[in-house]
Amino acid sequence: MISLTTDVVDVRGAASYYDMLTASAFVNYRTLLERVTLHPMMGRYLTYLANQKEDAAGTRTPDENYAREVLQLMSTGLVELNPDGTPKLDINNRPLPAYTPADISGLAKVFTGLSWYNATPTNTTFFGGNRAADASVRPMIFYNQHHSISQKAFLGTTIPATATANGAADLAIALDTLFNHPNVGPFMARQMIQRLVTSNPSPAYVQRVAEVFNNNGSGVRGDMAAVVTAILTDTEARSATLADDPGYGKLREPVLRMTHWMRAFGATSTTGLWRVQSTSGNTSLGQSPMASPSVFNFFRPGYVPPGTTELGSRMRNAPEFQIVDEVTTAGYVNTMNLAITSGLGTGNDVRSAYAAELAIAGNADQLVDRMNRLLLSGQMSPTLRSRVLSAVNSIVIPASPQSAIDQARLNRVRTAILLVMASPEYLVQR
Repeated sequence: MISLTTDVVDVRGAASYYDMLTASAFVNYRTLLERVTLHPMMGRYLTYLANQKEDAAGTRTPDENYAREVLQLMSTGLVELNPDGTPKLDINNRPLPAYTPADISGLAKVFTGLSWYNATPTNTTFFGGNRAADASVRPMIFYNQHHSISQKAFLGTTIPATATANGAADLAIALDTLFNHPNVGPFMARQMIQRLVTSNPSPAYVQRVAEVFNNNGSGVRGDMAAVVTAILTDTEARSATLADDPGYGKLREPVLRMTHWMRAFGATSTTGLWRVQSTSGNTSLGQSPMASPSVFNFFRPGYVPPGTTELGSRMRNAPEFQIVDEVTTAGYVNTMNLAITSGLGTGNDVRSAYAAELAIAGNADQLVDRMNRLLLSGQMSPTLRSRVLSAVNSIVIPASPQSAIDQARLNRVRTAILLVMASPEYLVQR
């Protein structure tokens, strides 16, 4: 999913956008697509908020930014796909484009006339004046005086020219067209499998998930709850044999590693404000929510690390490796060491008390077993277990005083967590 940059003025709007995605995670894809399209922060980010219709002189054309990206990134993808996600080829074995520049231009007309919500919309509010207090969190509305009434042709669909504008009706036709495009199932299936399970899913895996997107078993297309269920319960997601394959799995994104630590160990905010500052710097995580450097996110789905033996020479996709280098690798370990030891954010606001871990810290075997369950889903290798056990046991718990006992127990817990979270076995999710 596209991440979102913003400024101080619209911090509330950016939070609203993320809340919208959270609330829409398991709804129908058609509903999700409409909510994304109408959110004012997406309108700002992809520059179609206050997008004006073409003029009679031909000196102004609709902004095509969102029309291009909703095709390329959120629905069809760049090339026509087979049901298993592999590209369709022409007689010269070249991929067939999924859309043309004319499709983009026709679709762009649909997104004209959208702008800030206002109970009494005017030309002034269309251009951002007298903005309502909740405009950043309310879906955009159509200002039909700015919506194109000319013919709109895209992806084999034609909306005829009209005498009066009806932006909502045009949008419904456009989103229905995108929703029903045969590419959407396999395109979304592969992208989601990459984010949730493995960077190199087999075509058969993609096709099984795409079939659920096309029909959830009850005749419903686009049921995202059913799609996620299909992804996580597929044989390729749960096979212990496949998990041992060196080409299987995915690198965990740095932000997800930190989130995992918070969830696994019950981290809380001491102020209730969750004062976590940006972690974008390469001496930190090299990644931060809502701060991807481009519309294409932090990394490309088809990224292959160059000059590598196991990945590059075999042309294996490893998207998350695009933001990995020597500096970000060290930055992650240093950042997690600080978070685990002292807390995260301004004034170390987000931290864990490690209550459950401290209770068993006197027994190194139990403590390491807990790390295995919480962080590695029970997949810790004997080699890693031996190393973590050795490090934990090297921290001797004294007989007294109580303050020294407590500190030793805490040091054991911190050591176990950091060693596991810095290990290759953890960094690559299998």
